[in-house]
Amino acid sequence: MSVHSKLYEGKAKILYTTDDPEVLLADFKDDATAFNAQKRGSIHGKGEINCSISSHLFKQLEAYGIKTHFIDSPAPNQMRVKSVKILPLEVVVRNIAAGSLCQQTGLPLGKVLQQPLVEFYYKNDQLGDPLLTRDRLLLLELATAEQVDVITNLALEVNKFLSGFWQQCGITLVDFKLEFGLDSQQQILLADEISPDTCRLWNTAEADPDRRVMDKDRFRRDLGNVEDAYQEVLQRVLQVVESKN
Repeated sequence: MSVHSKLYEGKAKILYTTDDPEVLLADFKDDATAFNAQKRGSIHGKGEINCSISSHLFKQLEAYGIKTHFIDSPAPNQMRVKSVKILPLEVVVRNIAAGSLCQQTGLPLGKVLQQPLVEFYYKNDQLGDPLLTRDRLLLLELATAEQVDVITNLALEVNKFLSGFWQQCGITLVDFKLEFGLDSQQQILLADEISPDTCRLWNTAEADPDRRVMDKDRFRRDLGNVEDAYQEVLQRVLQVVESKN
């Protein structure tokens, strides 16, 4: 597979075109950002770790019946993916109150929600990725009403699978962000990545609110040991995947 030109560079990945117009190469970076890129840094080995975790989780989700953009991983920090037109939405699923949900509602950190909450954010850095109502989303024509329904149902299915998977890893899935895209047949595929960058993950066996953090909150909140936490997540994922094979 020959790589052609850089198509897009985001905060965590670079996308390259290949000799197949339906296939792109995603190169995962060690760069770390938080607070809409106001805080920047680097997490050693993050690209390879996140690529590996994402690859394994996409394979597991495919086996579960969720269609994704994942094809394979030709190198430790690279993923071949189907070319999709990303819908400009960040889809957040929350199981436990944390982060902006606590800041905006006053809910206490760690409150278990009676049912998963699905939220949509406008993927727009200049506007600060604002929270959208369904009507605003449709007003902006970011997706059709039918697509919103499909994405909501897919997000809940992904949550059902991932909650169980992370539980097997001894990890509590607090909340996470998903992105979806349309392939050449206008089919909705799960895209982007699933990793400690995009999931809020707590060590189930740890009660201390700082020590239990195993995700990018360690970087956001200057808790230290970021690389160790990411590496630990990868090791637990590999153990569960290997036990299934």
